[in-house]
Amino acid sequence: MSKTPLELTRSEILAHRRRVGALDQRLPTSRASIEHAALAGLQDSMPRAALLSIHARVEGTEPTTWEDPALIQVWGPRFSAYVIAARDRALFTLGRLPDDAKGRRRAEETAARLHEFLAGKRMRYDDAGDAMGMNPNALRYAAPTGTVLMRWEGARRPVIWSVPPPDMEPTEARHELARRYIHTFGPTTAAAFAEWAGIGTGEGRRAFEALTPELAPAVTPIGEGSVLVSDEASFRAPPSPAAPARLLPSGDPYFLLWGRDRAVLVPDETRRGELWTSRVWPGALLVDGEIMGVWRRANALVEVETWRRPSAVERAAVEAEAASLPLPGLTGPITVRWSD
Repeated sequence: MSKTPLELTRSEILAHRRRVGALDQRLPTSRASIEHAALAGLQDSMPRAALLSIHARVEGTEPTTWEDPALIQVWGPRFSAYVIAARDRALFTLGRLPDDAKGRRRAEETAARLHEFLAGKRMRYDDAGDAMGMNPNALRYAAPTGTVLMRWEGARRPVIWSVPPPDMEPTEARHELARRYIHTFGPTTAAAFAEWAGIGTGEGRRAFEALTPELAPAVTPIGEGSVLVSDEASFRAPPSPAAPARLLPSGDPYFLLWGRDRAVLVPDETRRGELWTSRVWPGALLVDGEIMGVWRRANALVEVETWRRPSAVERAAVEAEAASLPLPGLTGPITVRWSD
């Protein structure tokens, strides 16, 4: 690491994160843009959250964009449902394969049993687990082998099937997953990476140690962290003009944070409790580059709760953004109900 830490302000950190996350300006419609939107994976635990995360980043997103051949669904970090780029399957699966013998054996044995049982078929995971005489949720332990894909449409249980393992060593996959995390969430720490990825603290620490030549220390308003040396210029670059409004869904990568890291994004402790609730998180309302409230949706009704009174221009931007949401199955236009 460089001996002189980078001293980064909150605004520099958030500008970098929005820049790499394509939240200031949508990317043009293309396969490469869709893959970039999924750079850190897209949590899809709330039905079609991944679709709305893509919409926040890519022009021309349609209700079926999440089904693009460039994307696949897996049980990813913390065994949550994720939409990821197909080319990144090894990162989000093998990159989380346990180092310890017991954990790795459980993953590999579960995957082998599932592969033998399915024999090329696709099946709802609860039906597969019941037929195999095991808790269906335990099938998730096979996910870090990279041999289980899924399709979850939200209304029913996920359908799963078995595929050949990715052609990458687990250690290499974890190192690349760590690079991806640091690029997206930096400055950050090994402990934060481990929590995000759902791996052991020792596994996260070893990944950061292996990347030491690529990392630079940074001092932030919440303490010390690390950034990629290759990202230093991005942190120092003038901020891009922020988007007027983005409706980020529950679990969007931009605010998929824990512990002290949340204080950078939302300095007000009281407001943090409104965004990161103890149950299902609401969506985050991003206006001119700042989180200024939360939102929830019921069918075609979007309910917005702001933390300050928005201007007429801001209201119009949020309402236009809501109207553009590519939600499937709606029979009427989207309307916004304000609470501020």
